[in-house]
Amino acid sequence: MVGKKVIITGGCGFLGSNLSRRLVNLNFNVSLFIKSGQSKQNISSIEDKLEIIEGNLLDEEKVRIVIEEKDYLFHFAWQTDLKKSMEDPCKDFKNDLGGLINILESCKKINPNIKIVFPSTTTVIGFPKKLPSNENENENPSSIYDINKLTAEKYLRVYYETYNIKSCVLRLSNVFGEYQKIDNPNRGVLNFMIGKALKNKPLAVYGDGKWIRDYCYVQNYIDAFILAAESENTNGETYVLGSGLGRSFNEAVEKIKEITKGLIGKEVNIKHVPFPEKEHEINKRNFIADYSKFCRATGWKPKISFDEGIRKTIEFYINEKNK
Repeated sequence: MVGKKVIITGGCGFLGSNLSRRLVNLNFNVSLFIKSGQSKQNISSIEDKLEIIEGNLLDEEKVRIVIEEKDYLFHFAWQTDLKKSMEDPCKDFKNDLGGLINILESCKKINPNIKIVFPSTTTVIGFPKKLPSNENENENPSSIYDINKLTAEKYLRVYYETYNIKSCVLRLSNVFGEYQKIDNPNRGVLNFMIGKALKNKPLAVYGDGKWIRDYCYVQNYIDAFILAAESENTNGETYVLGSGLGRSFNEAVEKIKEITKGLIGKEVNIKHVPFPEKEHEINKRNFIADYSKFCRATGWKPKISFDEGIRKTIEFYINEKNK
């Protein structure tokens, strides 16, 4: 990929800013497409090394400009709050799927050789029938957010099979790490718990906290995005990604408590509370990823463990607070 031109939509967000930083450090030619007026705080340290284009994905002319002559497109611009998707499905449909179709049509017309990498979610299958879970699970989305992600996957496949617009879909399990908000209870639960711990506030665990999840550190996924883009083996494919290891939410929160105490010397309390009545059922499921298909295609395996990822994330927010 050295010397290739990369465009990242949603480049100032959690995934986009982490990928931007990695690609800049590797001396790639990186452009970001972001919403007009969006905060650039996440990329402030590398802003002078990027081309930043502001606009709307529904603007056909602007989209054509940003994808012209690009080799790779990482499409991260998406509304990621499940609750918001249920409250205003029309808005999500228009912005997310409308934006994607605009991208695909523009690629077809002016840049058919580009490759698109798209992060989907393991929740498009609903409740898995077996663990670990792989790409063979039946798809059964249970929220508007999941429906839109799955629909996007299908659009990408159709444009690949019909027009040979290369793409790769990565269904991500729970991701945590630097540059994700730590004050949003509706997205990024481990980052939210880290934020609570650093403020010395109790960590509220819904129910018995025994449900199993596959938490994977963001830098492992950044490795995967780059491999997905550069490998010809991934064209037109969909993959399930995660650490391959399951742990209960209780175990995850206990680890946050332990590492936070070791770093700042303050005790963190954990309390169990009932599940809110309006909490979506998908948040009670168990999941572990079987990433063997992607490993066979690219050689990818997570390099950074859960414990090390949690420590790196907590240290990052401690340093940010002390700046």
